[in-house]
Amino acid sequence: MGAVTGSLRAPTTALLGRYDESGHLLYTGRTTPLSAAVRHTLADQLHAGDPGHPWTGRTFRVGWGSREQPPVHLVASDVVAEVTVDVARDGAGR
Repeated sequence: MGAVTGSLRAPTTALLGRYDESGHLLYTGRTTPLSAAVRHTLADQLHAGDPGHPWTGRTFRVGWGSREQPPVHLVASDVVAEVTVDVARDGAGR
């Protein structure tokens, strides 16, 4: 996990990544809105990312084609999430 929307104490969604062969954290996608139970549990595990966070300066959008940017908080990437995916898209949005 590399970031959350909402706040560190009340995360709304998680922005996820995976490490490439070089050890760089690459953004892979965002979760659906988190349940209240997951928000509460996750809030106790989140810590703000340091100034050298690999996503520093990156912008994220609310959805495909949207210009709206959600409030994003970079987090220390020591929290690991297991996810299932129902939709996958390539870099061009297909």
